Amino acid sequence: MAELVFFSGTMDCGKSTLALQMDHNHRARGRSGIIYTKLDRAGTDVLSSRLGLSTPAHEVGDELDFWDAVVEHATQGLRIDYLICDEVQFYTPAQVEQLARLVDEMGIDVFAFGITADFRTQLFPGSRRMIELADKVQVLQVEALCWCGRRATHNARVVDGAMVVEGEQVVVGDTKAGTETLVEYEVLCRRHFMRRMNSAAARAAASSPDVLPFDLDLCPVPPC
Repeated sequence: MAELVFFSGTMDCGKSTLALQMDHNHRARGRSGIIYTKLDRAGTDVLSSRLGLSTPAHEVGDELDFWDAVVEHATQGLRIDYLICDEVQFYTPAQVEQLARLVDEMGIDVFAFGITADFRTQLFPGSRRMIELADKVQVLQVEALCWCGRRATHNARVVDGAMVVEGEQVVVGDTKAGTETLVEYEVLCRRHFMRRMNSAAARAAASSPDVLPFDLDLCPVPPC
């Protein structure tokens, strides 16, 4: 029985690594699949892991219809047993519905991987629709860690070293907007996310560069 499975978690929890491993495992058993991704930090047409692993992939644009794409492959005589879909938070809700249709009507397994919430703690439209339709939602067990050592639960956007909570929902990390503004992402525990205390701010507030500030007085809740 084919399934639509959504593997979710914060950054750094191994989603893309698991996607690569699952593709390897299924191919090793003689199954045939297609890999899709969108806005991978390594560039277009590639699925990459922070561990340094990567593989060619089909880039997903907003205009892509998964149903039409898979049917076209099938009419060319290609067998498709499964799809690996990375960065599904960036897919449109309609594309997630197309993936569900492929599971139900063509018996194709869909293994989807993505972040649930953005840097404002709001659900991405693609992830929200995936949660609504998936047969299974699995939170990855590899824990990403905040700079304080606690389990990281939130994705923070950092612009020129300072955490921000306003701006466009989709901005690819490790990039420069224009020539001067550096956009990065960092995972934080809820306490330090709520206090806007990313690692750079923590180091700036520390009395010693070797001792980070765990005292809440040094991590005040910002005014509303």
